[in-house]
Amino acid sequence: MAGISEVPVATADRLRGEGHRILDVREDDEFAAGHIAGAVHVPLMQIPARAAELDRDADWLAVCRVGGRSLQATAYLSRLGLRVANVEGGMEAWASAGLPYESAAGGPGRVI
Repeated sequence: MAGISEVPVATADRLRGEGHRILDVREDDEFAAGHIAGAVHVPLMQIPARAAELDRDADWLAVCRVGGRSLQATAYLSRLGLRVANVEGGMEAWASAGLPYESAAGGPGRVI
């Protein structure tokens, strides 16, 4: 999608450390299996109804399993005026890079 900001996982991890918020748009079972600590969870299909819940003053990084759903969320939220970038490769790339994530129970996570 033209004009949509995307960042590789290494950059996303650095930006997260600098205060960017993570928006995970995967389904409930995917999020519960493994997610980035502190991520806000809003499944993609709920984004239109719940966009007002997102802090408009924050910088956001959208993530899903491989980057497609989060790209859609990024495009939609950008049109609403939120500052959001898509995480390229999603949680699969995050996990492959050895970056930290956890299950809903707080233990080691897995990407499904």
